Amino acid sequence: MTKPTHDVIAIGNAIVDVLAPCEDADIERLGLAKGGMSLVDTDRAEELYKAMGPAREISGGSAANTLAGCAALGLKCQFIGQVADDQLGKVFRHDIEAVGVTFATPAREAEPPTARCLIFVTPDGERTMNTFLGASQFLPAAALDESAIADAAILYLEGYLWDPEEPRSAMRRAIEVARNAGRKVAFTASESFVIERHGDDFRQLMAEGLIDILFVNEHELATLTGESDFEAGIAAVKDKLQVLVATRSAAGAVAVAGDERAEVPAEPVEKVVDTTGAGDLFAAGFLSGHARGAGLEECLTRGAVAAAEIISHWGPRPEADLKKLVAARLG
Repeated sequence: MTKPTHDVIAIGNAIVDVLAPCEDADIERLGLAKGGMSLVDTDRAEELYKAMGPAREISGGSAANTLAGCAALGLKCQFIGQVADDQLGKVFRHDIEAVGVTFATPAREAEPPTARCLIFVTPDGERTMNTFLGASQFLPAAALDESAIADAAILYLEGYLWDPEEPRSAMRRAIEVARNAGRKVAFTASESFVIERHGDDFRQLMAEGLIDILFVNEHELATLTGESDFEAGIAAVKDKLQVLVATRSAAGAVAVAGDERAEVPAEPVEKVVDTTGAGDLFAAGFLSGHARGAGLEECLTRGAVAAAEIISHWGPRPEADLKKLVAARLG
């Protein structure tokens, strides 16, 4: 097996996040599920956008956020995702390339427009996401850079993108390419509703040994396994994976690899401003250690530090120097 040219290559939604503060009463008035993520069509996206107060536009997308964190922590990364040939598509491309991530997927010239996620943030920092997938759900297998996938140590897949048929087929092909090249496959479940729709697929991938590293939060783990007890959920899947990483928000995180287990608390944060991207950056921190052969506890600590930085400000991309924060924490 040849030495990889990239540490992580990821496939995910290419989305521009639109974030605005709101009150809990606004969430209720608009009929939103606080703290959740819902897919919306064009009309609903326009309705919600009009209801937003002054907003900030920041490039996002779960896997793209993770790569931004990985790059900030010194990994060499590439992103595969679909944007349209429009203004938001140009914004997304500029932002991800500006943080040092390679993005070579050609823009799509036809409708629909580039995806956007309308995020309402309540005073407690909780984010309620409403995603219009737009062009991102039309990523074809033909757009894959198969040589780059084969040359990356880890293929990282975003569960959100499993929902549309075309990118789901592309990701299945990417898994095949990575496996044939002897590379690792990491998967983030993204959200419980994705598991409710495609859990059989995910369980089959695990049964066939096609997922090496799985990232879930405790709610996703329960949905995936049918076990309401956290420890029972871990027991149900840990032997089907090389590494299981399960986060528990303020209660910290657990990682299991065979007979090895590590657990860390959440890092202290003076004020939670916006939880958008917390799980994405936790994965980035973990992968930054895993790609360099670090132990489970260090990988988890890196994840906790990166997540704490993200929730201390608006938006899902790092603003502080993650390398310095991690180095200070690890001593």
